[in-house]
Amino acid sequence: MIKKVLVANRGEIALRVLRACDELGIDTVAVYSDADTAAPHVVAAGQAVRLGPAPPAESYLSADRIIEAARDTGADAVHPGYGFLAENAAFASACQEAGLIFVGPPPQAIAAMGSKISARRVMQRAGVPVVPGETPADQSDAALEAAARRAGFPLLVKASAGGGGKGMRIVRGAAGLAAALSGARHEARAAFGDDTLYVERLVTRPRHVEVQVLADAHGAVVHLFERDCSTQRRHQKVIEESPSPALAPALRARMGEAAVAAARAVGYRNAGTVEFLIEGEGDSARFYFLEMNTRLQVEHPVTEAVTGVDLVQAQLRVAAGEALPWAQEDLCQRGHAIECRVYAEDPSAGYLPQAGRVLCFRPPVRPGVRVDAGVVEGSDVPVHYDPMIAKVIAHAETRAGAIDRMRAALSEFRILGLPTNIAFLIAVIDSPAFRAGTVDTAYLDEDGASLAAPLSVAPAALAAAVAHEDAVPPGTALGREGAALDPWTSLAAWRG
Repeated sequence: MIKKVLVANRGEIALRVLRACDELGIDTVAVYSDADTAAPHVVAAGQAVRLGPAPPAESYLSADRIIEAARDTGADAVHPGYGFLAENAAFASACQEAGLIFVGPPPQAIAAMGSKISARRVMQRAGVPVVPGETPADQSDAALEAAARRAGFPLLVKASAGGGGKGMRIVRGAAGLAAALSGARHEARAAFGDDTLYVERLVTRPRHVEVQVLADAHGAVVHLFERDCSTQRRHQKVIEESPSPALAPALRARMGEAAVAAARAVGYRNAGTVEFLIEGEGDSARFYFLEMNTRLQVEHPVTEAVTGVDLVQAQLRVAAGEALPWAQEDLCQRGHAIECRVYAEDPSAGYLPQAGRVLCFRPPVRPGVRVDAGVVEGSDVPVHYDPMIAKVIAHAETRAGAIDRMRAALSEFRILGLPTNIAFLIAVIDSPAFRAGTVDTAYLDEDGASLAAPLSVAPAALAAAVAHEDAVPPGTALGREGAALDPWTSLAAWRG
């Protein structure tokens, strides 16, 4: 068994891995930047090593410093979490060359799936459906324009190394193609250092559904069913759930089989996620391979809730050489789970990320609710990293029950000191489209503005929030209308 794990990440995912290690009796090492000196993951680990200044390039993205920290502390394994170096094939290789166990897939699988063009070709050979399109070897504008004409409009221009919507452009007609190619190239080069592009037919109003897979070093590959990630904004997921309200049993079975075939095609090992787009409804629905995430996902607790499998412990056991303890027929979905991502951001101001000190942090405590948080009361949310501060997961016997439980949990979540998106999340899950299970990937981009109205907070309500009173209406934890309110300056005559 692995004896000591260095967690090469921060925030809630670092804490999640540290806790799994603790349950397995594995010693732990945290790494941190100057912005995270007193962060919860630093306090929770058995040892902690400073990497460098706050900018990621000088800390959490410094592979050499992380490997040096592992050697200095006697760690025999590295868990990358998600983000940062989690899908970096060179980092996985460097860990192996240093004699460290990389808790993730083999470097060649990461590399194969890291290029969307390469991934499409692998999937086509494996018989997994892909969106119609072309990946021309000739990357000139003329060749890409010819490929676009053959694919037909509307279409997507996409960066091979892309993710999160970067390097992606929707093209409705030939007149907009040249500008789309130029813009996508520029953005891809800046974001990924790779401006390789391809074109594919635009699937209009699809559902975004992903399938969790696990594979061991003994040839076993299973799927742990699907998560629906259609509630997203500008290709960034906001709410995830399982089971998907869009999948009939036959389609679920076919997608699970396709995900397993995809994992086998690249010699996959450990936890990963195969993402699909679904076009159409019911028995006539078709699904297409989108990409494979060669790491643990932010939304993994949804799968844990409905299957009862601890995915992080499974990652560690597989990395240590153990065989998966169950066959496909041993796995099933129980009930319904929903995850909402709580961000330090202002939805009414274009979802502007926020930074500052968390003055009050009181997560909900109720049956069937799990909160994975990266902050505690008094923590600072730095400007240098992703502003997600917590995930709320609600599990119930039915989808309606999970929605009601989530709403209750969000309504009693108390955060003070900086704006969050809690009120927006409540508005989304209360919307008729979400309640009906008909949300597609365009929903929030088209209708999200009406759900993100500014909050008007009376001074008395804000004072109640400071006093941690239970009667504070949902969303008043943000204390804002147009600009963030600081209770210590806004309530001039109030004293605690």
